[in-house]
Amino acid sequence: MDFFSTVVRFFQNGGPFMYPIAIVLVIGLVIAIERFVVLSQAKRANNQAFARVMPLLKKRDYQAVVNLGRTDDAPIARIVAAGVSRMSGTGGRDEIELAMEEGVLEAMPRLEKRTPYLATLANIATLLGLLGTIIGLIAAFTAVAEADPAEKATLLSNSISVAMNTTAFGLISAIPLLLFHAMLQTKTTELVDSLEMTGVRCLNLLTNTARPAAPKANANA
Repeated sequence: MDFFSTVVRFFQNGGPFMYPIAIVLVIGLVIAIERFVVLSQAKRANNQAFARVMPLLKKRDYQAVVNLGRTDDAPIARIVAAGVSRMSGTGGRDEIELAMEEGVLEAMPRLEKRTPYLATLANIATLLGLLGTIIGLIAAFTAVAEADPAEKATLLSNSISVAMNTTAFGLISAIPLLLFHAMLQTKTTELVDSLEMTGVRCLNLLTNTARPAAPKANANA
């Protein structure tokens, strides 16, 4: 209870700039939670799709792989399906690889979406804190100039303390947002790397598996 009261008093003593900083912090936390959930679901979906794709590739049931890519939202399912579709034509290894790389590039924007906003919001929170402090100091020195000389020292120290609360809250908001940004970037990079590695494994399986031989013409025809 004492901690909650201290936080409320700290927030109230910071001045009007505490509110926009709090809004920035809330927006950043919402984005961080949403991105964490999306990336976790994407990782789980990719693992499940990979477990379904590999047996189909080993059985050379390519039509089932293509159908899975159409119905499954997992990026790896669409990437492998793109490679299989290219292989069903006259595409060689290079063309299959290009088709799968296109699938990876198509999946990356969905995985990286909104994560860069966290770094921007952290910078905004810091700058709002500094701006609030500067405006608070300007108001403090203006008030001190018109105050009674006996009260100037006390009034100045109290005003500076209130103004510095804004900078402190800006940093308190910016630090976790930067940490979340770094964590989500690492998680996204690991997910993209896993897509590329899985794509290479499926590519090797596709190109190393012998294709069904073409039917021979009837010699008696």
